[in-house]
Amino acid sequence: MQQDSFDFLKRLVDTPGPSGYERQVQSVFRDRVAAYSTDVRTDVLGNVYATVNPGGSPRIMLAGHADEIGFQVRYISDEGMLYFGSIGGHDAIVTVGQRVMVHTANGSVLGVLGRKAIHLLNSDEREKTPKLDDLWIDIGASDKADAESVVAIGDCVTYDHELQQLRGDLCVARSFDDKMGVFIVAEALRLLSGTSIKASVIGVSTVQEEVGLRGARTSTFDVDPQIGIATDVGHSTDYPGGDKKKVGDVKLGGGPMITRGANINPVMFDLLVKTAKELEIPYQIQATPGGTGTDANAIQLNRAGVATGLIAVPLRYMHTPNEIMNLGDIEKAAQLMAGFCERVTAEIDWTPS
Repeated sequence: MQQDSFDFLKRLVDTPGPSGYERQVQSVFRDRVAAYSTDVRTDVLGNVYATVNPGGSPRIMLAGHADEIGFQVRYISDEGMLYFGSIGGHDAIVTVGQRVMVHTANGSVLGVLGRKAIHLLNSDEREKTPKLDDLWIDIGASDKADAESVVAIGDCVTYDHELQQLRGDLCVARSFDDKMGVFIVAEALRLLSGTSIKASVIGVSTVQEEVGLRGARTSTFDVDPQIGIATDVGHSTDYPGGDKKKVGDVKLGGGPMITRGANINPVMFDLLVKTAKELEIPYQIQATPGGTGTDANAIQLNRAGVATGLIAVPLRYMHTPNEIMNLGDIEKAAQLMAGFCERVTAEIDWTPS
């Protein structure tokens, strides 16, 4: 991955943006795509749209969601501890002891997710998985008034982790899910700019996916595409205990995952596979019998139905502060998305045969 692209990915991933608080991430996306797209705009929910070849046909919508999991402050105790609700799905086991940033109107405040020390837990407590309701955020405040002087009810919280490189092309970050999808959409638009594509391609950085696919639902209604491609992370199984019988044989570095199943238009699946072969892009098949739980669900079921595909990228340790991905997989996913758009014409019949 070129340095400029890597720097953009890092800015996206490191910028905080839990569901409902994606504004800063969307600003990074807008700044990037403005150089090679037209009609860059933001709607009332916060979805950001950018178009390549606005007069083309048919309309293709590309979607990656800008939000990450996080927390929201609900209550401040007399001791100055912050109690919170969950934004998206968390595994409480991995939250204990993590450093977090509380994002306030006057900047970020460092805190720690606290729990009673293991030495003080009774035998029953040690056997039980902690619940998020049992945890609190300690910002070092002396009391409630001190905490309230810097933090307000409703402030959002994210883990205090930045993107770092491991070995080779492997990187770790707290929010690859799904800011790397925003990166893929932006990169696909960049690759398509200046080409002679037939279709009109509208890239959307969607919001609030982690709390119900909300941004994809409204933005698809707005765009009214004939074709839609979502991009998101998918579970790899190349680690101890990875259940290949349940998820499939998926590895980091094996290329993007092309999804097949009820959520996916079969004509689109075939063209995605054909595109990957023609461009010599390695790929992996992800079999999903029902809904994928991604923006692809909302895209497919909008209006009278949309021919929908999903390009997923393998990831380890989803919804933790340390998600691991392969940079090459991310880059190839963008190339696959752009290559597919180049092959779409108005004459293709997307009706399943």
